[in-house]
Amino acid sequence: MSDPLETTRPEPEELAAFEGATGFMPVDEGLALYAAAVTAARRTGLPVLEIGTYCGRSAILLAAAARAAGTVALTVDHHRGSEEQQPGWEYHDPTLVDPEVGRMDTLPRFRRTLHAAGLEEHVVALVGRSPQIAALWGGRLALVFIDGGHTDEHATNDYEGWAPHLAPEGLLVVHDVFPDPADGGQAPYRVYLRALAEGFEEISVTGSLRVLRRVTG
Repeated sequence: MSDPLETTRPEPEELAAFEGATGFMPVDEGLALYAAAVTAARRTGLPVLEIGTYCGRSAILLAAAARAAGTVALTVDHHRGSEEQQPGWEYHDPTLVDPEVGRMDTLPRFRRTLHAAGLEEHVVALVGRSPQIAALWGGRLALVFIDGGHTDEHATNDYEGWAPHLAPEGLLVVHDVFPDPADGGQAPYRVYLRALAEGFEEISVTGSLRVLRRVTG
C-alpha cells in the first residue's frame, strides 16, 4: 500500500448525524470513507460521488468531507430501493414505501437526513439510474464510491460507468467487499478484483470497505 490517507475525522456533530441516520454502514467504515473523500478532494479540488444513497447515511460523511475540502458531494440513486430492500426481502422497511404509488421512495428521508445534518448545500442529488447518469456525465471526479445494487449487472455497470471519470489522483472506493461468500454477496468483490487487475492498487482496508488508487492506465 502507498499514499496513505489523511488522518482526519469529521466534526462531532457530523459523526453524530451519521450514527443517527437510517442505513447500514458501520462507524469504522464511515470514518475510512470520510478520510478517503477528504484526501481525494483536497488533492484534486474535484467533487466526490457515491452510487447508492438510500437514506443518506454515508452521504452525510461525503458531504462533510466535501465541505472540509471546499467542493461538493454528488449522490446517484433512483431512490426506489435495491433488490434486497423490496417487499418480502430481508432489508425491506415499510415506512419507506410511498402509499400513493406503492413503491419504495427513499428520497424524502434522504432530504430530511441532509437537512437535519445541516449539509444540504454541500450535496447535489442526481436522481435516476446510474448507467444513464454516467453516460451523460462529462466531468472528472475526485472519488467514486460504489455502493449501489449488489447484483453483478448493477455493480459492473457502476464500475464501468464511473471509474473512467476518476481524475489521475482520484480514489475508487468499493463497499461490501466480502472475499468469503459466507459473509455476503460476491458482486462487489468481483468488481474489486477487476479494478485490481485493471490498474488500481489497494491503499486502505476497513471492514468490507476497500479504497483503491489507479497506478496504470
